[in-house]
Amino acid sequence: MPTTITHRRTRIVTLDTGEEPGSHCRPGDIAIQQVEGGWTLWFVGDDGSIEGYDEPYPSEKEALWSAKAAAEYSASDQS
Repeated sequence: MPTTITHRRTRIVTLDTGEEPGSHCRPGDIAIQQVEGGWTLWFVGDDGSIEGYDEPYPSEKEALWSAKAAAEYSASDQS
C-alpha cells in the first residue's frame, strides 16, 4: 500500500515493489520505489508519462532526499 507525503506542494508517493506508478500517482507526483539494486524515483508528467533516473539510489533515505530536492526545484519554478 503506497504512503504519501507532501513536500512544497508536491506529492511524494512511496510504492511497494510491483506497484505501478501510473496506478497510484497523478500528474506532478514523484514516486519512490525499491527496485533491484536500490531505490528509484519516478516522475509523473502532466500528460501521465512516467520517467525515472537510470541508476537507483542505494537507500530509501537518499531517494527521499532527492525527491524532496526535486519538489523544491519544482516549487521554485512555479513561483
